[in-house]
Amino acid sequence: MASTFRVTHDQWLAVRHSLEHTSERFARLAEQVPDTRRTAVDQWSVADTVAHVTGIAEMYTSLVRAEARRPAGGVAELVPATTVDTVDRLNDAMLEGIPDRRIGALTERLRAAVGTVLQTAADADPDRPVPWIGGARVPVAGLLAHLINELLIHGWDIARAARLPWTVPPRDAAAFFELFMVGMTRNGLGRFLDSDEPPRHGRIAVEFRSRYTTPATIVLQDGRATVEEPGPGADVRIFFDPATFNLMLFDRIGKARAVLSGKVVVRGRRPWLLPAFLRVVRTP
Repeated sequence: MASTFRVTHDQWLAVRHSLEHTSERFARLAEQVPDTRRTAVDQWSVADTVAHVTGIAEMYTSLVRAEARRPAGGVAELVPATTVDTVDRLNDAMLEGIPDRRIGALTERLRAAVGTVLQTAADADPDRPVPWIGGARVPVAGLLAHLINELLIHGWDIARAARLPWTVPPRDAAAFFELFMVGMTRNGLGRFLDSDEPPRHGRIAVEFRSRYTTPATIVLQDGRATVEEPGPGADVRIFFDPATFNLMLFDRIGKARAVLSGKVVVRGRRPWLLPAFLRVVRTP
């Protein structure tokens, strides 16, 4: 199993190129918005949304280093204690640390942070796990994939608010599942997925397949998630377009719409177990 899900040389080159390209697309999109006070998502303006992504990129300039130093300030204390359900507190702390909402200043900071991440990552082992939110351990390549997803999803938010064009290329979107989700599950989720609900007893195995990713099965066993190679024991099989899948995971499009589009297909011998699986294996 370990060799199956290790980051390949081609994947490592591709995720670094994707981060460089996607971050520049995102910055240019933000710079085109006539009024960056316009609401982009929930209570965040376009400028707030750019600041949020910039804060993540700056946090990763520390995490991607070999010594995995914690970011400075109040964010550092929140990172290990944060779960998927309390991530809003961490987001608020990041935004407080970036008070300047001038879009030019924000995109300059974003480009500088991404440049530092890419420069540092060039000599890193892409499979080396580093401490992440809630004590989860994410491979370096997974950090880059997570940042790409933040850029793609929030680029979608900004473009929709400003009525500007934006694409979510499936090959770029695929890195989130393959390198981040699988990578984090393989290395340990810590308490990131913890909730107040007691763990569900029993096993649910969900197989994920896409033309852009290596097939993988995520198994939820008594509340603990692990990753396995696909086999005959899967309860649910999901065939997905990565762009549609990610937008669905982050509630940008509804599950019914994703399924009706034919870009997320759910099959298997016990598909009714998928909602129980997704109540645990979830995104903010």
